[in-house]
Amino acid sequence: MFRVIAVAALSTVLLACQPEASSTTYAAEAVQQPAAPEYMNPNPRAPYSEGVRHGGLIFLAGKTAGPGESGVQAETRRTLESIQDALERFGSSMDRVVKCTVFLVDMAEWGAMNEVYAEFFPENKPARTAVGISLGGDTRVEIECIAAA
Repeated sequence: MFRVIAVAALSTVLLACQPEASSTTYAAEAVQQPAAPEYMNPNPRAPYSEGVRHGGLIFLAGKTAGPGESGVQAETRRTLESIQDALERFGSSMDRVVKCTVFLVDMAEWGAMNEVYAEFFPENKPARTAVGISLGGDTRVEIECIAAA
């Protein structure tokens, strides 16, 4: 019984501390101009958004490199350039990124990916998680991030 009361009290305190925030979803075609390149959202009716603004944060969906040179470093560069472009369209920037999740097909490519990643975050060092995963096709890396609006 004490546990139930303690959990209820803690939940009430935590909810009271939450700032009021509205949730607005921004589909790729609804973001500020210029619009996202076509390859970034080939199916605008897909059941996801390029990004969602909630309160003071922007949550970007995972991004991949799109067409171009293959290899983890080239793909990491194009992926981070895509993230940079999206953040600017959402009214933010790379120096406001607070968290990234990196998905790699081969964790042995971590060092090569990290060399390029570090170029995009020279001073701001967001929290980061890396996960080894099968991405399908020829894609080597996917990155998602959360940034301050």
